[in-house]
Amino acid sequence: MSPRIQRRSLADAPILHDTNIAAVLRRVYAGRGVQSASEVDLRLAHLLPPTLGDLDRACEHLLRWREAQAHITVVGDFDADGATGTAVAVRGLRLLGFQRVDYRVPNRFLHGYGLSPAVVDALDPAPNVILTVDNGVAALAGVTAAKSRGIEVLITDHHLPAETLPEAVAIVNPNLHGDAFPSKALAGVGVVFYLLIALRARLRELGSPQGQVDLSTLLDLVAIGTVADLVALDANNRRLVRAGLQRIREERAHAGVLALFRAAGRDPRRATAADLGFAIGPRINAAGRLEDMALGIECLLCDDALRADAFAQRLNNINHERRDLQQAMVDQAEALLEARLPSFDAAHVPAGLVLHDADWHSGVIGLVASKLKERLHRPIIACAPAEDGSGEWKGSGRSIPGFHLRDCLVALDTRHPGLLKRYGGHAMAAGLSIDGERLPELVNAFEQIASEWLSPELLQATIWTDGPLRADEISLSQAEALRAGGPWGQAFPEPLFDNEFELERWSVMAERHLRLNLRLLPERHPVEAIFFNAYRGEAPQKAFRAAYQLEIDEWRGEPRLRLMLRHWE
Repeated sequence: MSPRIQRRSLADAPILHDTNIAAVLRRVYAGRGVQSASEVDLRLAHLLPPTLGDLDRACEHLLRWREAQAHITVVGDFDADGATGTAVAVRGLRLLGFQRVDYRVPNRFLHGYGLSPAVVDALDPAPNVILTVDNGVAALAGVTAAKSRGIEVLITDHHLPAETLPEAVAIVNPNLHGDAFPSKALAGVGVVFYLLIALRARLRELGSPQGQVDLSTLLDLVAIGTVADLVALDANNRRLVRAGLQRIREERAHAGVLALFRAAGRDPRRATAADLGFAIGPRINAAGRLEDMALGIECLLCDDALRADAFAQRLNNINHERRDLQQAMVDQAEALLEARLPSFDAAHVPAGLVLHDADWHSGVIGLVASKLKERLHRPIIACAPAEDGSGEWKGSGRSIPGFHLRDCLVALDTRHPGLLKRYGGHAMAAGLSIDGERLPELVNAFEQIASEWLSPELLQATIWTDGPLRADEISLSQAEALRAGGPWGQAFPEPLFDNEFELERWSVMAERHLRLNLRLLPERHPVEAIFFNAYRGEAPQKAFRAAYQLEIDEWRGEPRLRLMLRHWE
């Protein structure tokens, strides 16, 4: 099931003729559906205005609660989006004049996901108000439990809603049916940031001094949560991420964010979206996966550099533990597959897979599903027992383009009533709960739907590139221009090119990686390249086609160009 390299087709978009943008970058933008320069003008002045449905009602309640100095508890989620969103909500409400604001994040193993009755029961003393962040649109029982205790609930969320909504005082969610807000891709942290923008505008109209506060100080947190949650980086999200990255690069980010960069060994002055997604986000997420996300939130709320460093180092240590546990579970999953399947070719691997093991950790199963999805190019659900010994199992799924995972779970629930106890999520990621004795039914039912919905074409992994580069286009200045042309990320991938090469010399680094001296064909222009995890005990081919990125190697402080190979054939 080796991926194939395929070049993006380019329609005659107007941006291809915009000579104010470098030629290679014009081609890259056109390949991502960009039509005009306005879509890559990422100044905050072009941020979409706060027009989400229910914002007016939400602000009316917030103004009333502010006047009464009500006790507000922010209830977040235990991932990086929920953690950054919680920190944004707490910091933002305090900036806007709320005096009694605290937070509670569910413990994955004690309370389950979101605003559950267990979370409501654990609030002691009971607040006047619960503000949810990155959850709540499915919390029918949780909102009912809160109302029974006299607690009002305001929901901010971005997850897809079911037909029945909770009876909250307001629900701010761009994905509610009929909501006209143009960007449906806001992360949870983005939704609550928009709520704060709208509330500040109301305070400004009322002449309050808090109507002039600078909410852009929160954008480093918004950027991290947006990138880490893998929402599509549409133009509006790219504006949020770019502004947050700018604060980080200027070292004006919050103390906890800068401490996380230090713990990760990354230079904040050169921060990219990839740093947020692959270094900062995982360290925050690790707390929610293995311990308590309150540790991650405290890091983001901390304003003292020394304390922030201590929090960040603890998160770094937990992340190392998470990586070791994840690798062990992935190895076990691959062993399960090898025992079940005669080979890993397309003819033998089912269109979708459910894997489970009684020794797996429920906080890491999503990462296992992600790794196997990348290897097999199949939708994968990984399952592990719940921590409470109830006999319930948790499942976490990751999907491939063309297979909507949450829609699949809806279909499963329709075909097999009662099989899933709970479920929710997005097109590419979803979660579920199931009684352990019914796992075999889930395995068969999921494989059946995947076989019906996925064609052979969708099951063929494709590496999409932006075509070839000429020798004069492979340069350090070109790499810098491409880096500046982002931020790149989900649904707006980093530029990737492909050319034919001739091998001159090669050597092995750290037993697994390859350092390569190549000649770009047909010019035979010399280039240096790195290919991580590519050494299989044999010499590379003498000639090959490779997909690659232009990489700026800043080792020892001297930037130089190299190619980062991603695939060859």
